[in-house]
Parts: sequence; C-alpha cells; structure tokens
Amino acid sequence: MTVRILAIDEGTTGVRGFLIDGDGGIVGSGYREFEQHFPRPGWVEHDADEIWQATLEATRAALEDADTRPDEVTAIGITNQRETTVLWDRSTLAPVHRAIVWQDRRTSATCDQLKAAGHADAIRRCTGLVADAYFSGTKIAWTLDAVDGARDRADAGDLAFGTMDTWLVARMTGGREHVTEPSNASRTMLYDVREGGWSDAMCRLLDVPAAVLPEVRDSAGTFGTTDPSEFLGIEAPITGIAGDQQAALFGQGCWSPGTSKNTYGTGSFLLLNTGADAVESQHGLLTSVGWQIDGEPTYVLEGAIFVTGASVQWLRDGLGIIDEAAETEQLAAQLPDGNEGVYLVPAFAGLGAPHWDQYARGTIVGLTRGTGRAHLARAALEAMAYQTVDVAELMEREAKHDLQELRVDGGAAANDLLCRFQADVLGVDVLRPRNAETTVLGAAFLAGLGCGVWASTDELAQVWQEDARFSPTMDEATRRRLLDGWRAAVDRSRGWAHVTEG
Repeated sequence: MTVRILAIDEGTTGVRGFLIDGDGGIVGSGYREFEQHFPRPGWVEHDADEIWQATLEATRAALEDADTRPDEVTAIGITNQRETTVLWDRSTLAPVHRAIVWQDRRTSATCDQLKAAGHADAIRRCTGLVADAYFSGTKIAWTLDAVDGARDRADAGDLAFGTMDTWLVARMTGGREHVTEPSNASRTMLYDVREGGWSDAMCRLLDVPAAVLPEVRDSAGTFGTTDPSEFLGIEAPITGIAGDQQAALFGQGCWSPGTSKNTYGTGSFLLLNTGADAVESQHGLLTSVGWQIDGEPTYVLEGAIFVTGASVQWLRDGLGIIDEAAETEQLAAQLPDGNEGVYLVPAFAGLGAPHWDQYARGTIVGLTRGTGRAHLARAALEAMAYQTVDVAELMEREAKHDLQELRVDGGAAANDLLCRFQADVLGVDVLRPRNAETTVLGAAFLAGLGCGVWASTDELAQVWQEDARFSPTMDEATRRRLLDGWRAAVDRSRGWAHVTEG
C-alpha cells in the first residue's frame, strides 16, 4: 500500500500543505499566504474564512505537486499556530469575529487585573501558564463581550470556540466535529494540565462558558473523517494533531526526557521534553502538554519568544532594507568584527519568557552615523540567538538539567551565520536536521501513529538525520561582553508603553 499522509501546517502568515510518504519523505507541497490585519496598535487579527480558503489552495497545490488523487490520501495530520482564537456559529460555521492572533495584546489590561487580584499563582498551578494576553482564554471572553449577542448565543450552546486546529477540523468535516487535543488545549489558560481536562475554576475566573469548548482527544487518534463535498473531494481520517511547537519537538525526534529543540519562526520557541513530570516554573517558563498518546501525556517546559523571524519580516516589509530574508546572512557577514555595539530588541508585541513584560516595545540601541543596513540585519539575527540564551539558561536552572545540545528548525535555521552565533553564545553544539520541515513531520508522524502506518516512535527513529553541526568557538570574555550588552538593551525596552501610552 502506498502511504500518502497529508500534513497541513496552518501558520501565522500562511498555510502549507505536504504529502508525506511511508519513509517520512516529502513528495509534494503547496503554500498560500493570508492577510495580517492590524486594526489598532498592538492588535493582530486573521480572517478565519481566508485561512480556510488558503488551506484549500495549499492542499490542492500539494496534491497536484505530488501527483496524488484525493482518494489516495491515507490520513491527515494538522499542526497550527497556537493560542489564536476564533468563535463561530455551530450551524453555519460563520465566524462571529476575526480570529484574534496569539501576538495580539488587547487583553493586557484584563491580565493585569487577574494578577492584581492575586490569581497568578492559581493560574500557573492549574494551567502551567502565566497570566498573559498571549493565551486564548482572555481572547474568548473579549470576543463574547465585544460582539453583540455573542455571550447569550454562547451560553445557549450556539457558538463554538477553537484554536486553529479545531477550526480546520470543523470545516473539513462539515461541522460534524468540534475537537482538539492536549497540546493546543494546554495553551488556552483554561486547561488543567495535571488533571487532563477543562478547568471549571478557570472557566469561571476568565468568564468563559464551558459550552463553547471542544472535546479533547489524544494527539494521535481519530478526530473525524473529512467531508469530500467540503474538502476537495478528500474522504480521509484526521488522525494526528499538535500545536506547531510541540509538533516540531515530535518531528525532531525529541521523544525522551531531556531532549530539546528551538524553532525559529515568526517567534521562537525553546522546548524541553520533561516526560511524565510536569515541571512547575517559578520564573515565567510555561508547562504544557507536548502530546498525548494512549491517554498518557508527555510534558514540556517551554520558553516562548514572541518575535524572532518577524523582525526579519519587519526589515523587509516595514523598512524595505532587504528584498528577501536570505539577504540578512550576507549583510551581517559584512561586519567581520561583530555587531559594533548595535542591538535590536524586537519587543514589537512585548517580551515573552523569561521577562513577560507586555508593555515592553521594540528598541534599537547603539546607533551611530556609521550604522547601516548590515548592522540592522546582524542585530536582527543576533537578537534571535540572545533571546534563546535567556530562555535556555532559565530552563536549565528550573528543570535541573544542563542543555547538552540544541536541535534547531524553522526558516532561519537555514542561516549558517545564525547557527554559528547561536552555538557561540549558548555554549553548546547546535544541530540542524537534514529535513528542516520538522513541524510538518511531527504532524505526519502523529497522524501515521494514529492510523497505524507506524506502530511506535521506534520505527521513526531513523528518519531524523543530521545535516550540520555547529560547535562553539567564541571565547568566554567575548561571549559575556555580548550578552551583557544585550541585557542592557533589554532593560531599556522594558515598560516603554507606560511611558508613551500613559
């Protein structure tokens, strides 16, 4: 039997579709971008219907690229941008509002109120998260209150909430299924990570009616069968789902406790597999479910960095100093003696771990008349590495485990200069896989496990192969000087919105 697993990666800026064979190889792909909406400063929205259309187009392109008919699809796996929140009418599948993106800061004041009222510790103990606008719970409540009649309709059971995995499954099944799995559920601020279910206490605290929440199932298993009249003529089981960062950890082969990866995407996410132990962080790291198979959760400790690759997009789209992201490596290499004191703190959406300052704003320091495009390109790349170090050092302390190596993926991982610099400032080897599409592979692997293509991760162990290894060569004095400069720049970015917005 020819295996063709359709893996859908619904990201922050676009949707990618892939056909994966039984050896974990990519035999076809397609991609479609969708629009980013910024209705106010700090607000970020997506049109959920446009995301669905992008999914159809990317999937159709992948099928054509792989010369695969709809009836040849074995199973479907989904991975998605996490925390992004959409509510829709259960009968019509019409969204009641644009999806509120994970980067959005409109509920910062609500989170401040939760912390001021003394709820932060209870939220952390139950959900493994910090009280921050990043997560879905406060976005749900905001939507229900902002849209006329939405809260009454939700209380009556007429509305459904979902992160983007849930939304895609609903559309793919013609509205028959309203489901998610623990890696996504554990990012809502409504899920009890240790008890493994929605928390009534968190629903009451965040004013979210339980009636809108989806059913939580294993990450590898049956989520439903697609409706061919809705989904390109495909009638296939959806058998694997995970949030993008957990999917990348799974696709990197980090299946045992103590293994770790970092994904350089729009943001960056450093994850450490902690096995059956849900490590409780005291300093802003997040405890989430990595995946759940046969009812057994695997936990991760995560440091979320809001903006890394997005800073390169800003150089391209906001400033116009590059035409494509790949130019940053060549530009940065024009400075053989390093950054010459120029630092970019890309706190465009506040700062994530370990600072969790939702009022920080983007900052450039160290400018002189000699500063040019090369300095900004290098500063953007270096900021990715510095932010990773901040998270990794805290993670080592809290998990009581030294990082032995770091597996990397995401678009910027193709940048050799970044990988070398990351190894230098982190002080450990950085490993880049031969197949960089680890997020997609994670979704495909889970789907394959869910439908029986593979019996266990042991069968997948040979799929991950090393492409390049970068070992640290920087002396300790230089490393410390650069990190000290970075942390001084971060201090100058913190709380800036209080100064400018009152």
